[in-house]
Amino acid sequence: MALLGPDLELREFPLRQVFEEPNRPIKHAYFIERGFASVVANGMGDRRVEVGLIGREGVSGMAVVMGNDRSPHATYAQHAGAGHRITSSALRAGMEKSATLRGLLLNFAHVFMVQTAQTALANGRANLEERLARWLLMGHDRINGDDLTLTHEFLAVMLGVRRAGVTMALHILESRGTIKRKRGQIHVADRARLEKIAGDSHGVPEAEYRRLIG
Repeated sequence: MALLGPDLELREFPLRQVFEEPNRPIKHAYFIERGFASVVANGMGDRRVEVGLIGREGVSGMAVVMGNDRSPHATYAQHAGAGHRITSSALRAGMEKSATLRGLLLNFAHVFMVQTAQTALANGRANLEERLARWLLMGHDRINGDDLTLTHEFLAVMLGVRRAGVTMALHILESRGTIKRKRGQIHVADRARLEKIAGDSHGVPEAEYRRLIG
């Protein structure tokens, strides 16, 4: 990171700030320090579903890291926070100068690809309560404290289901003592129990991150 230091700019970002627009050149990548961003695939009409989550463990702009300049997916802040912003050109230059930096970022890109594969597996095989538990654990991993600022509507988009389904799943998780709902917030009350509900839908990308990055 010392190599990139002169090119990094600390920026606060609000909820839903757009980091990347579909099929448009990516101007900046963000090394997120607080909060997290969702990578969202856009289908026909207004169909959207989250395919990946990036927080303080990594960097946005996977297309840039992989040698491209754009992605068909959108990336925007799902939890307000802050990060160090860098232009795509400066990030590319840093990767060309340092094999260590390039290797580290490519390792993160690999971990992110594993995460998207696990998301597809969870969406295809896990029930809604398991998928929601997995998502809450992933969000919890990327914040300080236990309170996630989220709406049912936003969770419905992220999970690709109806809002009523999210409301019912949240009610079930709350009845099991894993979470407490507040207005516009979800408090993680029992992470261990939430992990049991998520089962093997959670943990594979996290283990791969520890193996490759630490």
